This record gives sequence, structure tokens and C-alpha cells, in this order.
Amino acid sequence: MQPFIDTLIYFVISVVIVLIGLIIFENMTRKYKDMEEVKNGNQAVALSIAGKIIGICIVLAFAIYHSIQIQETIIWGLFGVVLQMIAYAVFDLLTRKFSVEEQLLKNNLAVGIISMAVSIGLALVIGASIT
Repeated sequence: MQPFIDTLIYFVISVVIVLIGLIIFENMTRKYKDMEEVKNGNQAVALSIAGKIIGICIVLAFAIYHSIQIQETIIWGLFGVVLQMIAYAVFDLLTRKFSVEEQLLKNNLAVGIISMAVSIGLALVIGASIT
């Protein structure tokens, strides 16, 4: 029975951490509201958000796999959210010719795809570093 309880606990922790990450990312965007853009059919923003969700979940998966205690998973999960925020900020800084946020608002799918790839790719690196 304990494995089922542990799975439920990890599930709840993961959902909470993903929601925390989404709230933080929502507050990072100043020019639009993420879920409002998704509601309006903005696919670029949806791709960017999907990348963040998948990225956070990848870090959590590695954390669950490599952690001995549930508290370690929480710490690694939250640390993963912070690193995802840093990755997004660095991505925005490195694109000097345009603003990632403005391009996402304009539904630029190319920028949405790259944003998604940055989140997922770096999540794999972050997750692999969890030992």
C-alpha cells in the first residue's frame, strides 16, 4: 500500500510545483497574461507554456528518481523552477534583435517553438545533473 501512497504524494507535490511555476511565469510576463492568450488561441504562448510545464516535470521526474526523501524532491523541484526562470531570462537577453515576450504576444510560432525547446532542453540538463 505504501507505494500507492508515495505515488499520490509525489503526484500532489508535482501538481503544486507546476502550478507555482506557472504562477511565477505568469507574473514574469508584463505585456500579456499567459492563460488569456491561450484562451484567445495564441499558439506561440501555448508552446512556450507547454515547454515550461514539460521542463518542470522533467526536473521533477529526475528528482523523484534520484531522491531518497520527499523533501529532496520538493527542493529539487523548486530549484528546477528557479533554473527554468533563469533560462527564460537568458533566452530573452540573448535575442537582442527582438523581444521574446513581444514575439510570443504576436503569436510568432517560431519563437514559441524555440522557447519550448529551450525549456525542455535545459530541463534535461538540469535533471541529468541531479545525483
